[in-house]
Amino acid sequence: MTVLTIKNATLLPVAGDREWLHGWMTVDADGRISGVGEGDPPAEGGEVRDVAGAMVGPGFVSAHSHIFTGGMRGVAANSTLYPWVTRNTEMLLAAGAEDLYWLTLAGSFDFLANGITSAYNFTQSRVLALFDYASSSMKAAAVRPLEFLTRQIDATSDAGIRFVASVRLDDEQLPEDEALGTFGAVMDYAKTTVPPNLYLGGSVYGSVQWSTSPATAERERTMMDRHGVTNQAHFVETAEQLDIQQAKFDWYDEAGVLGPDFAFGHFVHPTDRMIDRAAETGCAMVWQPMSNGRLGSGIADIPRISATGMRVGIGLDDQSCTDVSDPFENMRTGLYTQRALHSDAAILTPAQMLRLHTFGAASAIGAADRIGSLEVGKFADFIIVDPFDPDTGPVWDPVATYVLACSTRNLRAVYVGGHCAWAGSRSTHPLADQATRELHQRMVRVAAANGFHPALRSQTHL
Repeated sequence: MTVLTIKNATLLPVAGDREWLHGWMTVDADGRISGVGEGDPPAEGGEVRDVAGAMVGPGFVSAHSHIFTGGMRGVAANSTLYPWVTRNTEMLLAAGAEDLYWLTLAGSFDFLANGITSAYNFTQSRVLALFDYASSSMKAAAVRPLEFLTRQIDATSDAGIRFVASVRLDDEQLPEDEALGTFGAVMDYAKTTVPPNLYLGGSVYGSVQWSTSPATAERERTMMDRHGVTNQAHFVETAEQLDIQQAKFDWYDEAGVLGPDFAFGHFVHPTDRMIDRAAETGCAMVWQPMSNGRLGSGIADIPRISATGMRVGIGLDDQSCTDVSDPFENMRTGLYTQRALHSDAAILTPAQMLRLHTFGAASAIGAADRIGSLEVGKFADFIIVDPFDPDTGPVWDPVATYVLACSTRNLRAVYVGGHCAWAGSRSTHPLADQATRELHQRMVRVAAANGFHPALRSQTHL
């Protein structure tokens, strides 16, 4: 049964042979796309929305995200990765499970308000750790109970965003049995409490980059096998201590982790041997253009990596290092830096960038069968973007205008499973306003416990 008909739309399906068509789309009672076609719909069922020629594209997928960080924008503005992440952790040392619930809920609403309908989410570990330069590893500064993790799962679920739940083992900061037991408990919790239509699966938050022995890679492999989950590892993200980072690549290879269920997050500074081996084993790679620029991490050579056949997707990363969760800006930053790096304006096209932030990202996290394009049978996750309000002029190439000229100011509505999650500059969720207030109050209180105070405070959200 059709419950929603979108008509008079400029559809950008990111699937099939056509980059765009003027037509219609229908949604069934299960929240999935039941039809897509050109011209007028054969029959109009359920709610009918005439979008007056506006563009309708798949919801953006962030294949690499830390959703709880929205209360720390602008922090460590001139720092590279390790000093920046240390500051973030210092600001959160006094946080409890309920604080992380509200920070994650607010961050999830922030993603939805920017057209991001699915995310691979690295939860904040129950071990709050600081980077130690001497050992190139993470040292525990505080340890929280299991609820610190499960309440983050609750928050993403309550927000109505689709997500992969990624959890770090912390096997060098906790006894091995406790570390592996915690991981299993959170995976079981997510599978039994999150609605199946929102849960895109569990994953290991790969942390070999900060480990001191190959045992971490072996334990991650054990968890992948035992729980049937994927793994995404931050790897060679920054030029800091690069030789040490690169030397740990073989730990993953020797542990048998590399393969179709594994993705390298960032992968900014791999050697040619690393790229070729990752491609040979079927790994994916997830690129964060704005984050890599903001932290001075470098520019990943996407054409080189893509040429091997590796699956490549895009993520928004942290709200505290991408600062604005704007997928349009993320696409443009990536496109322009690649063109500048290679002195070639044809090195990546707008259509390729759109695919990387939708279908490519879905593929990189193992969810391309459910999300990432406007195809019959997939979840009806889509956004409505009006290039004429504010006006961008005549549209000569819809995909080029969408990627190069539109932004979140042109965003009119965000749908998840055929349900309108955001419209008219407002979330439709009853907890959205409270989440914003809680974010301000809790983040300020938690940071103040360790001597951090904002220069400005919202008088609205006191």
